[in-house]
Amino acid sequence: MTAPDLAAISTPSRLAEPCEGISLEEVQLAARNHGMPLEALRYDVTPPGMHYLLTHYDIPFVDPSTYRLTLGGLVSRELSLDLDAIRSRPQVSHLVTLECAGNGRARLEPRPVSQPWLVEAVGTSRWTGTPLAPLLREAELESSAVDVVFTGADHGIERGVEQDYQRSLPVAEAMRDDVLLVYEMHGAPLPPQHGSPLRLIVPGWYGMASVKWLTRIEVVDAPFEGYQMRAYRVRQRYEDDGVPLTRIEPRALLVPPGFPDYMSRTRVLRAGRTTVEGRAWSGWAAVNAVEVSTDGGRTWESADLEPAPDPRAWARWTWTWDATTGSYDVCVRAGDESGRSQPVDQPWNRGGYANNLVQCVPVAVTD
Repeated sequence: MTAPDLAAISTPSRLAEPCEGISLEEVQLAARNHGMPLEALRYDVTPPGMHYLLTHYDIPFVDPSTYRLTLGGLVSRELSLDLDAIRSRPQVSHLVTLECAGNGRARLEPRPVSQPWLVEAVGTSRWTGTPLAPLLREAELESSAVDVVFTGADHGIERGVEQDYQRSLPVAEAMRDDVLLVYEMHGAPLPPQHGSPLRLIVPGWYGMASVKWLTRIEVVDAPFEGYQMRAYRVRQRYEDDGVPLTRIEPRALLVPPGFPDYMSRTRVLRAGRTTVEGRAWSGWAAVNAVEVSTDGGRTWESADLEPAPDPRAWARWTWTWDATTGSYDVCVRAGDESGRSQPVDQPWNRGGYANNLVQCVPVAVTD
C-alpha cells in the first residue's frame, strides 16, 4: 500500500461529475456510518440501533474508570471532574431529535462528494445527563468570554488538517438550560459509537454541534475558528466565507407506504384506505403544519399533526388516503411557527448542508 498523498488530501472536497456514481471512498463512509430506516419513524423514540450515526474519524476507546472532563480558559475556577462527579450533579432527561447537517446531500446535482446521505440521517433519543450551564456558572466565566469550545477524543485528518474534533457555541447558547452533558441514551450508558462515556447534546442544532467523546471545555475571548467551524458553513464556492450552520431547518418524513421491491425499494401498496404517517420537526420553532401530496407536489392536503412528546423532539402526523390503482409520487412537507417551510426545488450549496427538500416516495397502487 502506498502512503497517502497529503497534497491531495488537503485539496477542497470535490463535486461529482454529471452522472458519476458513488465512489469507493463514499461507500467506505456509508459502511461505517448509517441512517435510520424510515420505518423507524413509527416510534416516538428511535431504538438505539436504528438511530443515525456519523463518525468523522475512528471511534475512540475512552475508559470510564479513568475519564476526566476539564473546564478551563477564561474562568476564575478551573474544574476537573471524573464521571462519578458528573453523575452526582442534578440529572435531567430530554427527548431530542438530532439530524445530520448533510442529510439529503446525495440527491443534490452536482453532488458534493462526502457521506452520501439520502434522507435517513435523523433519530430521536431520550438523552440523560446534567445541564452544562450550572457547571459554567460554577467555573465563573470572565467578562471577556465569547465562545465555549468543546473538544472530543476523536482524532484524524480532514483536508490536510490534523485535529481533535472541536466545535464551539456562543456563551449565550452554551448557557441554555437544555444544553446537556450526557452519559445515558435510553436509560443505558452511552454506546461507544454515540460518544461514551460523555457527550454534548445541543437541542435544535444540527448534529455536528453535539460533540461526542467530550474531553475538554475551554472558554475563549473570540469566535472559535477551528476546522469544523469553517467546514460547516453554507457556501456556493470553497473560497466563500459562507453562513455558519446552526439550527435544523423544518422537515417532515413519511414511512414509505406498502412494501418494497428488494433492490429498487419501489413501494407497492394494495388499493383501499390506508393511513400514511411520519414525523416532522424543526430546530427554529414548533412545527405547525404538515401537508401531503400524491401527485408529486402539484396539489397538497393538510395532515393531522399530534403534539410533540417534547418541545425538542419530532411530532407525529397522519393522513388518510383512499388509494386507487395507479402510480403516485407521495410527498410530504412541513412548516413551523417561524414561517420556515420545505422547498420543492432545493437551493444548492457546496457542502450539501441544510438540504430540507420535500421528500417524495414513488408508490405503485395495485389490486
